[in-house]
Amino acid sequence: MDERIHEHARILVEWSARIEAGDDVVVQVDEDAHELGVAVAAQLGEKGANPVTVYRSGEMERSYLSSHDGEFDQDPDHALSLYENADSVLSLRGGRNTSAMADVDGDIRQAYSKARMGVHEARLDTDWVATVHPNRSLAQQAGMAFEEYQEFAYAAILRDWESLAEEMQRMKEILDAGSEVRLVKESTDITMSIEDRIAVNSAASVAYDSHNLPSGEVFTAPYDTEGTVLFDVPMTLNGRHVRNARLTFEDGEVVDYAAEAGEAALAEVLDTDEGARRLGELGVGMNRGIDRFTDNILFDEKMGDTVHLALGRSYDSNVPEGETGNDSAVHVDLITDVSGDSRMEVDGEVVQRNGRFRWEVGFSESES
Repeated sequence: MDERIHEHARILVEWSARIEAGDDVVVQVDEDAHELGVAVAAQLGEKGANPVTVYRSGEMERSYLSSHDGEFDQDPDHALSLYENADSVLSLRGGRNTSAMADVDGDIRQAYSKARMGVHEARLDTDWVATVHPNRSLAQQAGMAFEEYQEFAYAAILRDWESLAEEMQRMKEILDAGSEVRLVKESTDITMSIEDRIAVNSAASVAYDSHNLPSGEVFTAPYDTEGTVLFDVPMTLNGRHVRNARLTFEDGEVVDYAAEAGEAALAEVLDTDEGARRLGELGVGMNRGIDRFTDNILFDEKMGDTVHLALGRSYDSNVPEGETGNDSAVHVDLITDVSGDSRMEVDGEVVQRNGRFRWEVGFSESES
């Protein structure tokens, strides 16, 4: 087995999930993530943890949903119990077909998401971490040779996470102290309130309230959004390609939308529930180990020179204790490229221009 797979598993178990002896762990293993699952099992054995393995398949889910009448039982006890009794959930992604769900009826998909809200909440209450095992379907989706994609993925995953956490702390402190964020670029001028919100230094570890590996972003929960934003980074949403999606917000809510491709998929998300038309997240990508877009949100949203906004649910870690953020059955990230003529301001001060942060070499105090 490739030694990088063992290192990936070690980082996941030790740094990201912080697994300890006696922890009850659910390991969700996608079809083509078998090798990573084997390496993770070895790590869990060394720790003395108690794993339960769940097999996941996009084709199986498609088969189930396509044959269902849409009247789903609400939060089945056996599924709910699994996650309510888990300390950690490790999600090892790597399906065989990234478009396996492309032809599933949107209403069926929405009904299923709503019926599993309690199960979803129970999973989020654990020390969960999602990661990706680089496989051939993801390489194909990224337009890369398999070996080339492996090099790309491990450059993003096998990082010195402690050093990156120190750098990202600067952005966290700026957002924590700020009241308003403004993002300006071609076809984009949008403002968001962030006052009294708590930014998360997403350094790929539950110790930082961070749940993705790779990670490398700082995110918060905006509200009172006004303006228009163009998401010019293509992505696959529910098995369908979305390109150049444009959203217009008034009083915090999407009032107009369009897309050059995949507009129907975008409409499905927005129509899920009331909260789906509001933002649940503002994220700033800071992982310079990710150097290209690959149509995989786990990587693309963490890339330096990007900002992403998520429609739907916000995370409890971003709001003060006792308060709640935006509620929705969905959390869908959309990405805009800020490497060109752009700026991000916090309370009127430019903290990022043309993809460079104020503390980085190459940052310009003024437009050039």
